[in-house]
Amino acid sequence: MDNFFANLILISSIFGLVLFFMNKFLRKWLNVEKKEIFSNHFVNKQHKKIDWTIRIAFIVVMLFGFFINISQDSSKHIWFLQPYILLFGLIIVTELVRIVMEKRYAANKNDYIFTAVQLVVISLFLLAVFSTDFFGLLAWQ
Repeated sequence: MDNFFANLILISSIFGLVLFFMNKFLRKWLNVEKKEIFSNHFVNKQHKKIDWTIRIAFIVVMLFGFFINISQDSSKHIWFLQPYILLFGLIIVTELVRIVMEKRYAANKNDYIFTAVQLVVISLFLLAVFSTDFFGLLAWQ
């Protein structure tokens, strides 16, 4: 168990450092301003409305999926209604909308490139985590 948490911290730290230095390099190369962590960056009011519509729709789908899957045997759960799949989908959809809105309306036209690269790197990491049971760390369960 102690080895699990040590490996979890190690892998998360490595990914965090790679993402940090990649962002730093891309920001300098593309001349993109640094944004606050964990805050919403809406390009305009239309982007904000679209983003909140997507979030509310995903909450409704998540609740729907919860009630569908809880009423079934655990071996018959619908995979695309699992919360981690829906959250992954939410991240992808909201970031794709952000990319489109930044390409069309942002003052700095390089913002969308930065967001697109970030989305690809984070998506590849999350796919690797899910497809390998966190690089074999969850094999003991």
